[in-house]
Amino acid sequence: MGLTIAALLLVINQLFNLRTFGIVLMDGRYLNILATIFLAATYLIFDIRGHRFEKVSLIDWALAALAIASGSYLAVNAMENLNQGWEFAAPQTAQWVAFVFAALVLEATRRAGGLVLACIVTVVAFYPSFASHVPAPFSGFQSTLSQTFAYHVYSSESIFGIPMKAFGGVVIGFIIFGAVLQHTGGGSFFNDLALGLVGRYRGGAAKVSIFGSGFMGSMSGSVISNVLTTGAVSIPAMKRTGFSANTAAATEACASTGGVLMPPVMGATAFIMASFLAIPYTEVVLAAIIPSALFYFALFAQIDAYAARRGLRGLERDEVPRLRDTLRNGWPYVLVFGLLIFMMVVMRQETAAPFYSVALLLVINQISRRTRIGFRKFCDILLGIGSSLAELTAIILGVGLVVGSFSATGLAGTLVNELLFIAGDNVFILLVMGAFTAFIFGMGMTATACYIFLAIVLAPALEAGGLNRLSVHLFILYWGMVSYITPPVALGAYAAATLAKCSPMRAGFEAMRLGSIIYLVPFLFVLNPSLIGHAPALEVFLAVSCAFIGVGMICMGLQGYVTFVGTLAGRFELPLRAMLVFGGFLFAMPAMPFAGIGFGITALLGAALAAVPILVARQRGHVLPAVEAAE
Repeated sequence: MGLTIAALLLVINQLFNLRTFGIVLMDGRYLNILATIFLAATYLIFDIRGHRFEKVSLIDWALAALAIASGSYLAVNAMENLNQGWEFAAPQTAQWVAFVFAALVLEATRRAGGLVLACIVTVVAFYPSFASHVPAPFSGFQSTLSQTFAYHVYSSESIFGIPMKAFGGVVIGFIIFGAVLQHTGGGSFFNDLALGLVGRYRGGAAKVSIFGSGFMGSMSGSVISNVLTTGAVSIPAMKRTGFSANTAAATEACASTGGVLMPPVMGATAFIMASFLAIPYTEVVLAAIIPSALFYFALFAQIDAYAARRGLRGLERDEVPRLRDTLRNGWPYVLVFGLLIFMMVVMRQETAAPFYSVALLLVINQISRRTRIGFRKFCDILLGIGSSLAELTAIILGVGLVVGSFSATGLAGTLVNELLFIAGDNVFILLVMGAFTAFIFGMGMTATACYIFLAIVLAPALEAGGLNRLSVHLFILYWGMVSYITPPVALGAYAAATLAKCSPMRAGFEAMRLGSIIYLVPFLFVLNPSLIGHAPALEVFLAVSCAFIGVGMICMGLQGYVTFVGTLAGRFELPLRAMLVFGGFLFAMPAMPFAGIGFGITALLGAALAAVPILVARQRGHVLPAVEAAE
């Protein structure tokens, strides 16, 4: 906890330029100190098996002390490093310190990020020392082992490169904001808000999961923690109201995955994206609104059709809090979010916004006797913040080694050329290759690590293919998240399956079906920037309208129920459902520029295809009222 307090004071002093005791730190030294504090904290929080908050052993204390000693050397000599170019010609002592610090980073990455990520990072970190012996197209400029690790530790392109700069500048404030919001009752408020909004509608328990997990995921930025937090309440409620265990687990997994893509917070990755693109974070947020809305609309539509087809009702009246009471008790959270969005969008103070929002939240919290935080609760909040920041720092420092290796060897440019050569002039093939690559890396890495790696390797190739830069980076982010709901890994679905007490693999395949639009949406917006708002208003309106209608058709076809019309059943059910899905896909096609048969023709063809199953469903009827909760 002491390390967390020290780090928070350092961050506030630096970001607000307070000049406490006349101290003004250059950026390099600031990042050195910040990384050192959280690197040491990682060894005190995560034991050798990667378990959190276990008994701290003598080895852990020794490694934490070594992290502080080696990191202090970097901070003290930051000016000499800058003036003398240690990344290319470090003195002997500095070289040994670089080896020690890099080794500590690799072990911290293993503890906080897992063995798979640590293995990938380790191999790539050593890559510059044998780069010339690797077959083309993966060969690159070779360095000695000491030159390699001096570059990793002392340059501004590796451990202390863009990811760490983003963390020390913007990310850290939003991590603190999310942690404080959850510990002060934000999670309960958003869950009650979701219950009040949609709890009594058909399939209400699942719809509550969608809204609640969307709110929570946007704050936490972690799929797994989101599943375990909101799923503990939502999954039993879904099962109790008639959802199968597999569907309950899949719904929670999909909703939690989408939460990380949901503005305004979007987890740490979006801030790093803004740093890579050198644009304000608000531009990333605004661009992500339509794609994330499409994903949640699709999930909501599928759940609604699923509940209607099976006659599932909403929650009991006494299980649903009154919306008026929820808003009256939770107005501080609305006010805090209003301040956050105002400072980010209107005042453009992205770095300061989360700190002012936290200050307002704590002040309001102390005024209210019902939610007032005591000393013990405050200590728990600090521990939670320290744990989250240490985990993220360890992963970011480790992934920084990957960035440094590509920078040192020039491999990124080589891979870009090779990808463009393989794809030829076909941008769609390049996108499919990129999606598959992102999916594979997403299996073994966190969303942040996966994004950083692919932003270096893959994004330049897609940009060279003539695609919009921001849409390319969002495309990579989306496809890196797909692995959370796609077997054989599907970590989000597997975590939800443990709560639902069902087969993890079946939950994973059901999550694929419910979240199927997440596979389509990235292709929609990367091929037509209108869907991220980068077009005239009329084009945006037309593209968004086509996309939403088409996605709605696809969802109804997947579930076999046409909303407000009736059920698709009987002998020709499967062909009719296929027609509705394909018709919906064609209707969304006008939002994609490679629809070679002309703008609008695909929409007409899609509408014609969809009309047949809709007419059949209308004849069959069997429409369940949207609100039919058990009385």
